[in-house]
Amino acid sequence: MRKLACTYVKIVDGFNRGLGRIIMWGIFVMAGILLWSSMSKTFFNPSLWTLEVAQFAMVAYYVLGGPYSIQMGSNVRMDLFYADWSHKKKAWFDAFTVLLLVFYIGVLIYGALNSTAYSLGYFGKNSLEFFWDLTTAFLTGGPEAATEVMGYIERSPTAWRPYLWPVKFIMLFGFFLMLLQCISELIKDIARIKGEDI
Repeated sequence: MRKLACTYVKIVDGFNRGLGRIIMWGIFVMAGILLWSSMSKTFFNPSLWTLEVAQFAMVAYYVLGGPYSIQMGSNVRMDLFYADWSHKKKAWFDAFTVLLLVFYIGVLIYGALNSTAYSLGYFGKNSLEFFWDLTTAFLTGGPEAATEVMGYIERSPTAWRPYLWPVKFIMLFGFFLMLLQCISELIKDIARIKGEDI
């Protein structure tokens, strides 16, 4: 069991560390988009796409960087009492708070599943069944069969009118990675409580 836990922690931490280091450069992407937005408004015709693309880039930056932030302990923490605690007491407290975070991220995943299904044209109550049908249709019949499962694709109500499912899918993927990272942190906290280190 310990070997399985160590393997899980190594894979999840490695993936989220690599993704987080790539996503860190997203700040320059956002700065470039906003710079172009300012230049186009000043010197050329204003671009319709810049504000929404900057918002989508910010969502990706924040949500996909979240697991790396959890891993590095960069989240906000009240250090008034925590800093003076022993490592074992910190591990107990962290394990408890990670369980609360797992619950919260579970709620976020549930909402993101429903929102992503809605953006793909599903207006029912069972979004997991919709995604199962969509995946099955795509694997057996290709993109044409998957299109038949989907309904009206949601678009932004702005003048540019981009599709919203890609950013909602990124949110869903990011929340899932955060959940995996929280489980990894819980495993490390349990190991610290036992006096071990992973």
